[in-house]
Amino acid sequence: MNQKQYVKNLLPVILINLSGMSVLALFLTATGNPVSVSLPVLLVWTAVFLVYEILLYRTRNKRLCRLLQMTEQLEERYLLPEVMNVPERADEAVFYRILKMAGKSMLEKTGVVQRERKEYKEYIEQWIHEVKTPITAIKLLCENNPSPFSREVLAETEQISRFTEQALYYARSDHVEKDYLIRETSLSDVVHAAIAENKYLLRRNHAQITAEQLDRYVYTDEKWVRFILNQLISNSVKYHTEAPALRFFAEEKQGRVLLSVEDNGMGIAESDLPRIFEKGFTGQNGRMNQSSTGIGLYLCKRLCDKLGIGLTAASRGTGTTMTLSFSVNDFVTGAQG
Repeated sequence: MNQKQYVKNLLPVILINLSGMSVLALFLTATGNPVSVSLPVLLVWTAVFLVYEILLYRTRNKRLCRLLQMTEQLEERYLLPEVMNVPERADEAVFYRILKMAGKSMLEKTGVVQRERKEYKEYIEQWIHEVKTPITAIKLLCENNPSPFSREVLAETEQISRFTEQALYYARSDHVEKDYLIRETSLSDVVHAAIAENKYLLRRNHAQITAEQLDRYVYTDEKWVRFILNQLISNSVKYHTEAPALRFFAEEKQGRVLLSVEDNGMGIAESDLPRIFEKGFTGQNGRMNQSSTGIGLYLCKRLCDKLGIGLTAASRGTGTTMTLSFSVNDFVTGAQG
């Protein structure tokens, strides 16, 4: 509690007491009492007033500091009235009731929002699962009737499928722990699976693919990592200046397994690098490519954080290298050895 503000709020009480002391001094003087009688009375009044206010300040300040500390420790601070003691002062009891009413209103509003978000999320997931059926049917029709036109349709269908997967994973990104399976995963298998899922996109853009030193295993969720690689592959092709060339390679450094995706695209401006994982940030490249949304890398970073995977980007004017960093499970590795 601020001392200056407390004294400022106390000014009316101080003025009232000074007025009372003045009236008392005039009364004692008017009734013929000498100064030796009135002065001790005024000094006692002043001393009692000061001692009372100092003790009151210390008591209230201690209680309020404890209340503030309790509030700072709460994750849901609108629940403060549920853990604080009911105040004894009448004015504080009014504010306590106001806090209780505000907290109740907040809980009701939060409950409504949570229900709406849950219903919307369930609708999105249901819609995505339903739209996958016609997408798969289109793929089968095109594959059974090969032609230059059907190959173009397959490439576009592949992109539609990628966007629907992005929406699905975005909807589930708040609760990754409910939909992942950590197990030993071959980097070679997950990389080649991601390449296969983007084969029509890569083929249409005449992309060159190189995969090196992928004979390593990590403990992660294969499905989520494959989705992240899909986003990185899509970005590499989207921001190319010539025939895309992608290089996948793995290495082990400082007890971690690093999986890198290197391309020969237009690269990322140095000023944009610190912000590329922010939601909605498109940077200089995004301004040139009107289809950029700033969601792909944001979602990749969010999923990586949930899964305990590091994600970094490096660019030197031209070309970009995105690196996934997996921790090595020493316990499992030792048990297998």
